[in-house]
Amino acid sequence: MTTTLADAPTAGAGAGRAGARPVPVARILRLELVKQFSAWRVRLLIGLCWLGPGLLVFAIDQQSTLPSDTLFGRSMHATGWAGSLVVLGVAGTWALPLVTSMVAGDVFASEDRLGTWRHLLVAVRSHRRIFAAKAIASVSVIVLLVAGLAVSSVFGGLLAEGNQPLIGLDGHLLSGGDAAVNVLLAWVCVLAPTLALAAIGLLGSVALGRSPMGLLLPMLAALGMQVAQLLPLPVPVRLALPGYAFISWNGLFAAPRQLGPLLIGVGVGLVWAVVATALAYLLFIRRDFTNVNNDGAGRRVLTLGVLPLVGVLAATVGVVAVTAGASGSGIDQAKVQRSVATAFAHLYRSQQAQMRQPPVTEAQLQTTAVCDKSDGLGAQEGSGNDWRCTVSWIAPGYNATAQAIYQLNVTANGRYTADGDGPVEVNGYFLIVTDGKAVPNPLWQFDGNVDLLPG
Repeated sequence: MTTTLADAPTAGAGAGRAGARPVPVARILRLELVKQFSAWRVRLLIGLCWLGPGLLVFAIDQQSTLPSDTLFGRSMHATGWAGSLVVLGVAGTWALPLVTSMVAGDVFASEDRLGTWRHLLVAVRSHRRIFAAKAIASVSVIVLLVAGLAVSSVFGGLLAEGNQPLIGLDGHLLSGGDAAVNVLLAWVCVLAPTLALAAIGLLGSVALGRSPMGLLLPMLAALGMQVAQLLPLPVPVRLALPGYAFISWNGLFAAPRQLGPLLIGVGVGLVWAVVATALAYLLFIRRDFTNVNNDGAGRRVLTLGVLPLVGVLAATVGVVAVTAGASGSGIDQAKVQRSVATAFAHLYRSQQAQMRQPPVTEAQLQTTAVCDKSDGLGAQEGSGNDWRCTVSWIAPGYNATAQAIYQLNVTANGRYTADGDGPVEVNGYFLIVTDGKAVPNPLWQFDGNVDLLPG
């Protein structure tokens, strides 16, 4: 008969200590936090997260070339808030999966490598408290690292460019205060998918023991979700992936805010965090700690690890499909036309203000856009770099219709980049000269976002 962790107090501690009270969670938590902060990799991550983004943003702001292919990258010379959003976009792709792997993915496996489980069980005498303390400690460190990324990037951006207004994804101007609130909300929202990856890391650390795959599991899961977001998936499947909130914070920077995809992404991330943590706990209390050759869950990984998460994915896809009423790619001709026309109208007003022209209202402009995909051949929906839009508006002071051409590259998640293709005096040049000073032309190239959910 084997002894599981639930039986460990009696078998490992002896009859004289079997009735002793378990160690309080607070004491175990202090021990786990000491372990975390004593590890060189965690100290290195703390230094990188609290210093690296600020230094990087400040250094980029001093360069003449900006990361224009990154969302809000071309705005880094205009406002200090853009730098934090650039860091957030990169962090969701690389930094946050790495952080969860290095912290949560190793919190249980480190005991297997060191062979300290028996000593820990005898000292603590409660498997539930051990699991709770390790989970809380790892989440605390991860939240600290995320806070470092946010604070450092904001400080570096404000130091370089100051609290200037930020141009949103539909061309409207956010004041410094509004930009600050939205940047803070965006960082808070990405905690949900980060916690989901952390829970997957806990599950891998428990299930796979000293195997390096447990450490890599959050990064592999994040990579798989990133690849999936590049594919032409139906909207319910896209929104049901736990990492979608790494992308959907973009909706905070449109007017009105596109909160539907963001709230769904946050909710799905939290559901995955709870389910994966519960599965890790079930595997942990059923593990045989008396066999030194057994450092994982064996066949239970499939029944208590993989299959339940597949079931959660299937269930969330069904719930999103029914409640959100979304289907297909979520990108159609009407949405693209409406988004491009709105963004152009906002940015045209900004351009006129830069050129010291008389102010004009959007009602006076009467902006419309006609867009087609693949020269009108085939279905007028879906992602691709073959969208072409003709924007029309009433030229101020002339009472005549003017037009501009844009080539669009629309990604599968609804984000697009509009590249001006004439006329030259409107969107033909990257810079415009006003009062003898060259400033960026807001109509030369701009980013936008299509809400994937029905209007």
